[in-house]
Amino acid sequence: MKSLFLILFFISNLFAVDIKIKNSTIENGRTIFIEFKKEKGVKYKNIEFLKHSYPIYENPVDKSKLYALVPVSYYTKPDIKELKVVYDVAKKTNTAFFMIEIKDAHYKKESIKVSAKKVNPTSKKVQKRISKEYANAMKIYNTFSKHNYITSKFIIPLNTKITSEFGKARVYNGTLKGYHSGVDFRAKKPTPIKCANDGKVVLAKDRFYAGNSVIIDHGHGVYSCYYHLSKFKVKKGNIVKKGQIIGLSGSTGRITGPHLHFAIRVEGTQVDPLEFIKTINKNIFNGDDR
Repeated sequence: MKSLFLILFFISNLFAVDIKIKNSTIENGRTIFIEFKKEKGVKYKNIEFLKHSYPIYENPVDKSKLYALVPVSYYTKPDIKELKVVYDVAKKTNTAFFMIEIKDAHYKKESIKVSAKKVNPTSKKVQKRISKEYANAMKIYNTFSKHNYITSKFIIPLNTKITSEFGKARVYNGTLKGYHSGVDFRAKKPTPIKCANDGKVVLAKDRFYAGNSVIIDHGHGVYSCYYHLSKFKVKKGNIVKKGQIIGLSGSTGRITGPHLHFAIRVEGTQVDPLEFIKTINKNIFNGDDR
């Protein structure tokens, strides 16, 4: 994907504001990375984009910089949209404007056959369970901690063949049910699954669709998710390290066979996890290797 560097130098009361948008041309389902250089007398407040507000955080490895992650939803249509950076200079609020070009990623479709009871469950007990699990997950994803656990590059949890990429439209038993919110890795049962980076376990439990699931809070609005496990190696509340084994692969939940579903949420929005890793590793840790 094309990366375009935009630098804004705005002089206000002898203060210079330095803002770099590293990928102003972006496909839906990916993450915009914005970098700010700290300047005396300048206070960056937030990002406004597509009717949402996003926080600005301190760079974890370079204290002279700040950064922000702005997710572009899978459902965002191709267009040119305005992004605003709100900041204060000498107690006066200013706004810097940038134009972001959103392109269609042209995600493919795939057809999957599973048990009918996993596609359209009619049991009120099961429906209540699904609703409760969804509400709990969204509460987690929409909790943005300013605490940061990330101090080094992200890794992928498994080095095996990818069997289903992010963004594929999912047609279950002939009915379109949504899109693939993560990446599936081939994983014979029971393959050890590694944590993508340091963080805190905020969920480790069995769920109807995702099966045995682990969700890790990495701080700064970033969560990684690991689904369909056969066994847990961590529990809620554990502090984990990058590369630590958090569970074993399996075939629990709505699934056709054993594999690992790996996903990333940024500020509550699902994004392409491999593109996210590439983006954050390159722009914070000076390298896009995984």
